[in-house]
Order: sequence, then structure tokens, then C-alpha cells
Amino acid sequence: MTPFIKKKDVKKDWYLIDAKNAAVGRLASFISKVLRGKNKPQFNPHIDNGDFVVVTNIDKIKFTGKKFKNKKYFKHTGHPGGIKDTSPLILREKNKSEEILKLAVKRMLPGGSLSKKQLTKLKIYNGTEHPHEIQKPKIINFEKLNNKNIVR
Repeated sequence: MTPFIKKKDVKKDWYLIDAKNAAVGRLASFISKVLRGKNKPQFNPHIDNGDFVVVTNIDKIKFTGKKFKNKKYFKHTGHPGGIKDTSPLILREKNKSEEILKLAVKRMLPGGSLSKKQLTKLKIYNGTEHPHEIQKPKIINFEKLNNKNIVR
């Protein structure tokens, strides 16, 4: 029988990832696993035992192929004829590069209130500077994990 971890026993770490030239889907997949806590041996789907993730250089993130221009993000307002769409190109022009990664990670997490709580542990910044130095985040070299993680 697998023992369940208690909420008071959960230890949350901080991780720092440099997103320079990183592929969006691969980065979002890795981040969603860390946010949920699937990288830990004591993973439970009903407990928030994931870690905090700080992502820097989000303005230098890349897509493979022609996805940067052709990919569409859809949302519906709830009113008849209220479907809205946008693309990564439009988001980057509006200086909302962090929304590209946030949408990808959000859609890789399961729905519900626990997912919203886990998404708040994702901190995204445009440059290399971030205000989380005091937490001493562990640096993850995303480029070295797999050679396909970086778009050349």
C-alpha cells in the first residue's frame, strides 16, 4: 500500500530555467510535471506537492516549424458568435511573450481548482533578472536534458 503524504510534510523547492531558444512544447511539458510534483517519488494527484518554477528570457522562446505564425489560440466569451483567436506572433507584438508559455502550461495541467493553484507557482520574466534570488532556486540546464529541447 502506498502511503499518502500529508500537506504539512510537503517541501516545495524553487527551480530556475533559462528559456533562451527553448522549444515551447517541450518546456511547457517539463514545467507542468514540476508544478504538479510528478518529478517527486511521493506524487499524489489530489495534493499540491509541486515546486515553484521561475522562467527567465521568455522573450527568446522558439517554436519549431511554422507554428509561430500559423498556431492559433482560441477562447469563447460565452455569447453567440463570441469565439476569439490569437496567435503567438500577435502576442509577441503586444509584448505578452509570457502568455505564450502560460497558455501552453495551463493547457497541460488538468482542469480544476488545484490546477489554478499549481499555475500560480509559475513565475515568468522577460529578461534574466527576477526577484526570487532570496529563495535560492536550483538552476536547471534545460538545454542539457535533451538535445531536442533547443531550437537551432
